[in-house]
Amino acid sequence: MLRSMYSGISGLKSFQTKLDVIGNNIANVNTYGFKKGRVTFKDAMSQTISGAVAAQGNRGGMNPKQVGLGTEIATIDSIHTEASMQSTGRSLDLAINGDGYFVFKDGDQYLFSRAGNLYLDEFGTMVNADGYKVQAFDMDGNLGDVIVNVNATLPAVATQSIGISGNLSSNAVDGFVYSQQFEVVDSNGKTNRIDIYFEKANGNEWTVYFTNPDTFDSTTDPHMVIQYDGNGNITQVISMTDNGSGTLTSSTNTFNPGDSVSVTQAITVDGNNVNYSLNLDQLTFQQGSNDATILPDGNTEGQLLSFNIGPTGEINGIYSNGLIATLGYLAVAKFSNPSGLQSVGGNLFQSSVNSGAANIGYAGDGRGSILSERLEMSNVDLSEEFTEMIVAQRGFQANTRIITTSDEILQELVNLKR
Repeated sequence: MLRSMYSGISGLKSFQTKLDVIGNNIANVNTYGFKKGRVTFKDAMSQTISGAVAAQGNRGGMNPKQVGLGTEIATIDSIHTEASMQSTGRSLDLAINGDGYFVFKDGDQYLFSRAGNLYLDEFGTMVNADGYKVQAFDMDGNLGDVIVNVNATLPAVATQSIGISGNLSSNAVDGFVYSQQFEVVDSNGKTNRIDIYFEKANGNEWTVYFTNPDTFDSTTDPHMVIQYDGNGNITQVISMTDNGSGTLTSSTNTFNPGDSVSVTQAITVDGNNVNYSLNLDQLTFQQGSNDATILPDGNTEGQLLSFNIGPTGEINGIYSNGLIATLGYLAVAKFSNPSGLQSVGGNLFQSSVNSGAANIGYAGDGRGSILSERLEMSNVDLSEEFTEMIVAQRGFQANTRIITTSDEILQELVNLKR
């Protein structure tokens, strides 16, 4: 039989595979996170009629004589280029801007995808469309499922530390009083409002009252004295503490420039003296206005109102008490050779021996950032696919012509016997 006929058959098979891949690309032109395929060819084996001959004496060398025996598939590549993003306005629609893949778990197997259309199941577990569980790091760095409990309650935390920052004016006149208000949380989760008064005393000294100076009783009401040097550095703080029986004890704390200024100070809360740690590192004494602010820690009880996902994959719970608590960080996987990933359907990939092991970490840490309320589109370009389809179609037709021409030649050979 003619070699050309079998070469034509190999071409038909190769171009049929190319058309199959193109058809799959076009079918998934609107599939979120889809990565297109590409077929490349290589020539098959060649039959050597005569080998190369080296130059000898007065004769030059001769090239080898070979007849090719058709074509075959060299590669079917998965092209993992980033596609454009579609805005959806849905908080659980996510895209990765840059390298990386979302991590899902099916039993003991990890799966990976660029499609970030996520959902919550009946238990608040974050899953993809097929129910595979999204993986994230908890606050201790452990990888596991993401659970967003819509009935979660953030417990009350009593205030223990109070930061005082801002400026106390060095050009204020003696006797000037600057007041502020802040709230502390007691051990029962109840908030109490505290009035604080800063009174300019003698030159570089301020007295801090936790009740109105006009009704202040030095024997029962706690107060604090802050002394500065000429450069605006705190040199001494006279604070008061409660020994547990309601009796106030005064203590003098001395500081050098550059020291961390922290003291224990008693404050009357709901009729009782409570000791708090006061941090005065950021309380300056300079010319200008008085703008000292009070920042206590602690919080009241709060219910989860909503949540959102930030650029580094942080899952932020927003609570009714005004606090935002991080519930975890979405995991993002990176591979040495993304094209080596093996598709398992459902917009999912699994690692292979040639993709390299999954390097799972945090978004933005050598990986792409998370875009909320967006989905990555398919990276299929229809104009390119239709052009490749025409090329494949013409190649297929040309190979059929090779077969029909070979058949005609065989027919002529058979007719020689007539």
